[in-house]
Amino acid sequence: MIAIVLTLLVALVTTIYYYSMVKYSFWKKHNIPYIEPHLPYGNIKGVGRILHSSQLTHTFYKQLKGSGPFAGIYLFTKPVILALDLEFVKTILIKDFNYFQDRGLYFNERDDPISAHLFSVDFARWKVLRAKLTPTFTSGRMKFMFQTIVDVADNFQKCLAGMVDGNENFELKDVLSRFTTDVIGTCAFGINCNSLTDPNAEFRTMGKRVFDHGSTSGMLKHFFKSAFKHLAITLRMRAVEKDVSTFFLGIVKETVEYREKNNIKRSDFMDLLIQLKNHGTLDGADVGKLSLNEIAAQAFVFFIAGFETASTTLSFILYELSINKDLQERARQEIHTVLAKHDGQFTYEAMMSMNYLGQCIHESLRKYPPGNLIRTNVNKEYPIPGTDIVMPKESLVIVPVYAIHHDTDYYTNPDEYNPDRFEPEEVKKRHPQTFMPFGDGPRNCAGVRFGMMQIRIGLVTLLKNFEFSLCDRTIRPIRFAPGNLVLSIEHDLWLNVKNIAN
Repeated sequence: MIAIVLTLLVALVTTIYYYSMVKYSFWKKHNIPYIEPHLPYGNIKGVGRILHSSQLTHTFYKQLKGSGPFAGIYLFTKPVILALDLEFVKTILIKDFNYFQDRGLYFNERDDPISAHLFSVDFARWKVLRAKLTPTFTSGRMKFMFQTIVDVADNFQKCLAGMVDGNENFELKDVLSRFTTDVIGTCAFGINCNSLTDPNAEFRTMGKRVFDHGSTSGMLKHFFKSAFKHLAITLRMRAVEKDVSTFFLGIVKETVEYREKNNIKRSDFMDLLIQLKNHGTLDGADVGKLSLNEIAAQAFVFFIAGFETASTTLSFILYELSINKDLQERARQEIHTVLAKHDGQFTYEAMMSMNYLGQCIHESLRKYPPGNLIRTNVNKEYPIPGTDIVMPKESLVIVPVYAIHHDTDYYTNPDEYNPDRFEPEEVKKRHPQTFMPFGDGPRNCAGVRFGMMQIRIGLVTLLKNFEFSLCDRTIRPIRFAPGNLVLSIEHDLWLNVKNIAN
């Protein structure tokens, strides 16, 4: 009996080995430069444990750049195109978008309804949802939401002033995430999360768990679902943990029922979603109705897209402005100058005219792009231009945004924080695909305006009222959290914070 088991085991291992070797010959067979893979991970060993995905793709990019418009890597046994040339990037994201309409992200609507949101669904669903949701992110809609965010920011300023009173050194990463949690909770769900006053508020706890895969096994599960989507669905694997999904579904249902019962109208994202649910119209345009589950999924993606990315961006900006005090003062002076022109009133128009502040944000998004790579899926066989390769349906393509943002061919001294890179004349000199923090092409981030507005309001509030500098507890250089999907700081962010409000 033991001999039979051992024979079967050897046969299974041998079969897996030879299957993998056949898979791993894909790029070599087509004479395409590639990174040598290793069983069972392919080229992702160490990601989530000692390396963030941005660091790994950056290493591959530097090794392979110049060898052609793209090169090959492996996600487990799945061949993956790694884009190396900006024109090739433009081709797959824009020119040949009809071949790359899906993101290839894992979602499982049957077992996990809130995973079927705008960012993850396939093209057919995305096209319908995008048409319905695009009107909710116009500049006019942003103006309606502006004061709601300012009110949260005012509360943030008061809370932070009380926290730093008598404490020169202060940990900022936590309080920044509480601020953005309250903003998104208010705008997307219409509820007061109270995370600024209660660090352990359930809304914030659940939000943190969406992003933190924590362990190596958690990150490997994420990659497994990406590489073997159909198998993962068959195994009924969830994209979001059950209790997290149940929490957000419950919050949306309660909010919708309460507003409908009491005829409550607010200038926020949830109000717009309820309009779509009940009438299928926005501003007189008939765009079709949304189901309650669809509302929950869109509110959820609005939350995950705006909570972590905004707080990490603010963290990185404050860190860099603490190192570069002259740049911090320049941004602060612009704030005072613009506000003086608007009779001391912080309005939407005043915010949008703070050009240098915008440059500071863009430079942070260049150096530390929260979405450090763009992934897209081949939705039908794609004959790669200039080659004899036809990429099979459901092949994966990765655009290494972090690596491109740190390429010395496009940015001199890329590790230096220099907002002047984003002066209008400098931007015109660069290829459009040298800066892609929000993606590019038809499937770029729909909520760019909201995300930038949230960051701008937060930064104005902070720089107007506080001064930031390095302290003995500041960790330099920054280390990235390897287990987070969003590029974020692994450790606490300690800075010296001085209250300078009049």
